[in-house]
Amino acid sequence: MAAPKRGRSASAQSKPGRSLALILIAIVALTGGMFASGNTTPRLGIDLAGGTSITLQAQNEPGQPNAINKTNMNTAVEIMNRRVNGLGVSETEVQTQGTSNIIVNIPKGTNSAEARQQVGTTAKLYFRPVLAQEVSAGAAASASPSASASGSSSASPSASPSSSASSSEKATGSSSASPSSSASPSSSATSQGRAVTEALKAGSTPSSSASASSSASPSATSSADASASASASAAASKLEAEYTALDCSKATQRATAGKTAKPADATVACGQISGVWYKYVLGPARVDGTDVKKAQAVYDTQTASGWQVQMTFTGGGAKKFADVTAELAKNASQPTNEFGIVLDGEVVSSPTVSQSITGGQAEISGSFTQQEAQSLANVLSYGALPLSFKTQSVTTVTAALGGEQLHAGLLAGAIGLALVIIYLVAFYRGLSLVAIPSLLVSAVLTYAIMSLLGPTIHFALNLPAVCGAIVAIGITADSFIVFFERIRDEIREGRTLRPAVERAWPRARRTILVSDFVSFLAAAVLFIVTVGKVQGFAFTLGLTTVLDVVVVFFFTKPLMTLLARRKFFASGHKWSGLDPKGLGAKAPLRRTRRPAGPVAGPVDPKEA
Repeated sequence: MAAPKRGRSASAQSKPGRSLALILIAIVALTGGMFASGNTTPRLGIDLAGGTSITLQAQNEPGQPNAINKTNMNTAVEIMNRRVNGLGVSETEVQTQGTSNIIVNIPKGTNSAEARQQVGTTAKLYFRPVLAQEVSAGAAASASPSASASGSSSASPSASPSSSASSSEKATGSSSASPSSSASPSSSATSQGRAVTEALKAGSTPSSSASASSSASPSATSSADASASASASAAASKLEAEYTALDCSKATQRATAGKTAKPADATVACGQISGVWYKYVLGPARVDGTDVKKAQAVYDTQTASGWQVQMTFTGGGAKKFADVTAELAKNASQPTNEFGIVLDGEVVSSPTVSQSITGGQAEISGSFTQQEAQSLANVLSYGALPLSFKTQSVTTVTAALGGEQLHAGLLAGAIGLALVIIYLVAFYRGLSLVAIPSLLVSAVLTYAIMSLLGPTIHFALNLPAVCGAIVAIGITADSFIVFFERIRDEIREGRTLRPAVERAWPRARRTILVSDFVSFLAAAVLFIVTVGKVQGFAFTLGLTTVLDVVVVFFFTKPLMTLLARRKFFASGHKWSGLDPKGLGAKAPLRRTRRPAGPVAGPVDPKEA
């Protein structure tokens, strides 16, 4: 049993170059990716690079005079924080100020316009059936051919704000559906109004059904029904006039369209497709944002059809969604088989439905880019804030104070690193030729990964994160010291260097793994239970702890194995740090042979 084990050990000793080659390839790949992508420096947080600070003031919802309370404010902060930090450690800070204000600090380098829209979009999210849709009058001249009706249920796009997608979009459960289409831009005002009136009278809204019922049998209606019918007709006429006059290409009209509509009322709204504005007539809300349990953007790897948004509804929301999709699926023509996803009075998407979607899960698919899919998923996941908010101020934050602190922190880190190197050289002498390159490899890997994480998960390096990197110097140096001391212990026992390295490694490895696991666990817990800047510290500490294990296993140990073959170290030179005399080693362990027979010698007088 012992022979095969020694054989594997010898094989591992003879090929340490493989491990060194692997880590060299990793370094080349990471640094190459860093320069190829143009991200040669880590993205800095607001305290180091400056940025934008937004102050939002909470507003009571109509009929809810006591909506501004600690619970609702904390919920709003949590939702906003998830919106702006939904892709990773972007270091955007969201916190309350007083009883009714929320401060949002967005670091430089973040898409501040998008982040501003994410936190400023604070109204309720609703799913409303689409009653009518067409290119807005002012945008008709610039509308692309794909935006007009094509006579096919799968040819034209659905609305998505600030989206450049021009292909189909559909909502599916176990079925496939087709995208929205639009009416001809040449429709006259009369035909627009007639389309709205017919849609309302077709029973798309509760009020319209009452109106239709009363007009069908006027002799049978009561005075109350007649009053309700008159009210519904007045509402339909008002909506008809609003739709006819609405020009979504004008920002002033978009700012007010549908913003004050109640969930139970039909309304008009605007939505944008490929830079062209469309106007809609929408029925009463059938599902709201609180009914969406989870939404996420995923890439369809099975059919490679691109990015899609997957929705999961709550128990009550699943039933509501199944009911509304069953009703929409009965309509064979567009746009009356579509539902509009409406946030802040703006249609962010309007997929069509071909059959009832049950089970509490649905997908919205089309030619989404990753950013478009993630933006829509954010809207669906976090669109139901308990309060509405008004932007009080938007100010630019300078990085003067953070810059001074950064220089002080970097100076402290440089001094600490210099002291560690001096200690290693003075105490371990030649072994510093292993420790110092290991520190450099760890630093290169950390820098390259941080630079690449900026554009991928929006990681931003702030002052606490810099502190985490400085603390990591001690963690990494500690791993080397554990290994070196184990080797020295073996030499004190009388072993030569090469077997001492191999015998020391298993025990040093266990100690290093346990120590790093404790550090990583602490970093993970800190990352989970905290927010903002402290998360940056925890993330950096966890990252450098993982890299410490990688460097020790794939660089430090193989390099030590190679140097153990050199005469300078193997002979125990006094400057190698492994001098047996200096370490107080025992006499070398040697094997002795037992004599084959009796040994002749003087006879004990007592025995004689």
